[in-house]
Amino acid sequence: MTSYNSLKKDILEINKEVSGLFPDAQWIMGTSDHTFAEWQKTCEAINTQMAGEIIRVAVVGPIKSGKSTFINSLFKGEFLKRGAGVVTSIVTRVRNGKKLKAKLLFKSWDEINSDMEQALVLFPSLEWRNENYRFDIRQKKERLSLQKALNSLNSEHLVSDGARNVNNILLASYLKGYEKIKDIISPEMRTNQYENELFSEHWTFVGDGSMAVYLKDVQLEIDSGNIDSNIEIADCQGSDSPNPLHLAMIQDYLLLTHLIVYVVSSRTGLREADIKFLSIIKKMGIIDNILFVINCDFSEHESINDLKLLIENVKEELAIIKPSPEIYSLSALFNLFKAQRGNLSQKDRLRLEQWEKEPELTAFSDSGTGRFESSFYNRLTQGSYSLLLKNHLERLRIISSGMGRWIHFNQNMLTRDASTANGIVEKIKKHQEGMRQIESVIKNTLVGSTKKINQDLKTDIERFFDTRSGDLFQGIIEFIRDYKISYPKYEEPLKASGFPNTLYLVFQEFKQALDRFMTETINPEVVRFMREKEKRIHERLESIADPFDVMVQDAISGYNGMMENFGIVRSFESPERIDLPDIDTIKAITGVTLPPAVAYMRYTATIKTEAVMRLGFYTVVTFFKKILKKPIEKKNEESILALQAGVLRIKRETEKSMAFFFKDYQENIKFQYAYKIVEAVSNSLYESLIDRFQGYATDLSNTVDLINNKLIDKEQASATLQEMAMGAEKIEEKINTVCENIRKFALADM
Repeated sequence: MTSYNSLKKDILEINKEVSGLFPDAQWIMGTSDHTFAEWQKTCEAINTQMAGEIIRVAVVGPIKSGKSTFINSLFKGEFLKRGAGVVTSIVTRVRNGKKLKAKLLFKSWDEINSDMEQALVLFPSLEWRNENYRFDIRQKKERLSLQKALNSLNSEHLVSDGARNVNNILLASYLKGYEKIKDIISPEMRTNQYENELFSEHWTFVGDGSMAVYLKDVQLEIDSGNIDSNIEIADCQGSDSPNPLHLAMIQDYLLLTHLIVYVVSSRTGLREADIKFLSIIKKMGIIDNILFVINCDFSEHESINDLKLLIENVKEELAIIKPSPEIYSLSALFNLFKAQRGNLSQKDRLRLEQWEKEPELTAFSDSGTGRFESSFYNRLTQGSYSLLLKNHLERLRIISSGMGRWIHFNQNMLTRDASTANGIVEKIKKHQEGMRQIESVIKNTLVGSTKKINQDLKTDIERFFDTRSGDLFQGIIEFIRDYKISYPKYEEPLKASGFPNTLYLVFQEFKQALDRFMTETINPEVVRFMREKEKRIHERLESIADPFDVMVQDAISGYNGMMENFGIVRSFESPERIDLPDIDTIKAITGVTLPPAVAYMRYTATIKTEAVMRLGFYTVVTFFKKILKKPIEKKNEESILALQAGVLRIKRETEKSMAFFFKDYQENIKFQYAYKIVEAVSNSLYESLIDRFQGYATDLSNTVDLINNKLIDKEQASATLQEMAMGAEKIEEKINTVCENIRKFALADM
């Protein structure tokens, strides 16, 4: 079957051949025609777009489900470091390349200090900090003081909800890794590359949590496996990460992807964290772009029947979220070991030999692997991507047809006398003027339509994000105000650690809950809302295309009829009806992306720590109780009351901070995303319409003038035109062949 890459190669070759017609045309003209310049720009744009087209795949799933092993098996080698730890939020992006290369993007000093500032909000024992300045890890005194403060924390500060406190892990990791990595970090983000024999050195950074925390992005290029070079496969942090911000970062990457591969370990089956994360994906409206891989651990199953029973259970559970889920069962480690058979350690070689003695299991895995690979490539290279290929090819057909008409016209003019040629040119000019008027109407209509769409978008977005009466923000406020703190469980920490330390514990509990609410409820709702708006934008502009398409086709038919009356027979077909690319394709071409969800989750930056940290602020409660002669029922009551007042103040400050960041995010959504999508779709439509006119807008009078003034060698021009005509006909034949192949390719998996 014809592959996506072979079709892409064919189109790039056609593009090169079409571009090759322009120099001869400009030689005949004696000057550079505006239309040729526009066509040349279009060919260059097609070349750039096709070279930059990246199909993104996100491999997600819980920690220890075998995501890295699965990706390693696709590239047939041990390239990704496994078990980098849950403190990092790195998305490791992997592509096929000509050589082994690891690109590591490191955070800037400002980003590092900002991360630490977020984690230090309401941090206990802050007497060592200067309230007027931000924390700066480069200052030795601040590092030592923070380390001392971390060492003094009680166990309750280090553990929350049965897991290590993510903020304390972050702070400790930064401090631990500072000396090892300080010489690499700079005021700006910095990229280091490790190539060929130095490739494995990048493991030093990704495998050590104290250094991985300094990384912002990791991209690997691997010269192995059967993955096409335009496919990017991303190893995402575990979906059950204890840090909600990591989940938000995964969500941001998922919005860029064309396919999601969700890995489930056969050791654990489907867990509550999986169901929760898959429900989030469904809310985001991207559940249709997902394949499930059950990563089989042969050592965990006594028989093939035991494994199949687990698979059936997983399938039944998944069907609750996605009807008829597409599931493939395979052993990623078995596939990896087979690919590395000659380079295995003795221990791994023995494991492989043992597995190969169980033919039922291995055959089952091989069958699942084959089915997965077939579906994987079909899903990636069909659908919207076959439509994108068709759009590129249609634009080349328009240019090729336009060149064909220009060639045919000039060949005809070389056989005419000056008077007849001039008369034909004048009539053509009048018809072209009518086309220019239609072009002006199209442009003005699109300008007016985009203004109206933007106005409607502005209203809808501001209503959706409204911080006074919008349902979305009110849901956040309700969560903040309704969140209950179990104060009795903090009585012991108050006695043992004091008020500031306990307030920090309460704040961490509250913030963790709010962050999770944002990632699991608010972020998916924002994505759902914007996808609805994107669909509406596309529908409204597409509805404009239909009547204009008819208008353009009528004008072209009239032009062709006139040329036939002159005896200049048209040998090229009219362009096909406009097929506007879908929103995801247009976003991929233009690079427009939804502002990161994590942007408005930095709300803690504006919480006034000094307003809630000092116990003295709350001791007035005791003073008034004494005045009113009300007894203090418990010795610790003063601190409990102070804690309640502190929590109330925290909630109020959180509301204010969230409102500020939410408003800012709303503006970013409007100006950096929604309006840009409208502009991108409008431009795509305008180019599709006007492209059809370009072939009929060439200045045909220049050639006639050159002939009349004997500034052109007729015989040489005739020979060049004949050679160009043969080239144009071959190009048209290739276009028809590739167009048919694209049609078959798109239907192959339907």
